[in-house]
Amino acid sequence: MRSIWKGNIRFSLVNIPIQIFSAVETKNNVSFRQLHAKDNGRINYTKTCNECDEEVPYGDIVKGYEYQSDQYVVFTKDELENIKLKSTKAIDIEAFVDIDEVHPTRYEAVYYVGPQGEVARQTFSLFLQTLQRTKKAGIGRIILRDKEDVVLVTPHEEGLIMYKLRYPYEIRDINKVPDLGKAEVAEDQLKLAETLVSSLTKKFAEVDFTDRYKNALNDLVQQKVAGKQIVAIDDTEDDKPVVDIMDALKASIEEAKKKAS
Repeated sequence: MRSIWKGNIRFSLVNIPIQIFSAVETKNNVSFRQLHAKDNGRINYTKTCNECDEEVPYGDIVKGYEYQSDQYVVFTKDELENIKLKSTKAIDIEAFVDIDEVHPTRYEAVYYVGPQGEVARQTFSLFLQTLQRTKKAGIGRIILRDKEDVVLVTPHEEGLIMYKLRYPYEIRDINKVPDLGKAEVAEDQLKLAETLVSSLTKKFAEVDFTDRYKNALNDLVQQKVAGKQIVAIDDTEDDKPVVDIMDALKASIEEAKKKAS
């Protein structure tokens, strides 16, 4: 596993040499190229100007902010470079929080963190075990690809997990979702629904997370490569009649019991 960043976690006056790794595996993803339907030629992308219809080389492209319709202020490369934050190659822990206080909407990306070499293992373990015993997570800042991000560092087994967090202004207000609000629910319906939840409850590790779309896509690709005829499978179901909610809950509970037995 190749690291994407090396530096330090600064825990007050303690410096811990670390390296960061992407926690997400992407090499098995299926990707497609855009081709010309007539001759399967690869599609190239050219940048053209809306004003003169000329192709524009990369060196002649500048960045502009549209402050009104078709009205721009233009920024040079040097102007934008001057406001970039220089990496200190350190994550300064600014605070410790209870992990339960962090709402799931704040999580954006996940990384693994490990010690940078044998010499760092002792201080790394000190920080790791401190987080485990206090049941806290550290919040700090890191500069990745010229952008500063707030991160949350938590213990996981013998390593650390670092979550890149979204800023509060990036999260929409859930109260703006239309038609929210509690409706009256009959107690007998609620009890049946709770029974259904209980009958379907299992450990997270026992849940089937098979990526059925990816598997089907891989099968389709292999069939195409092998020159096999593709047969479409009609898996549509006839519209089911609307049933009473109590009948639906009772039938669902019976179905869950059958699957569990």
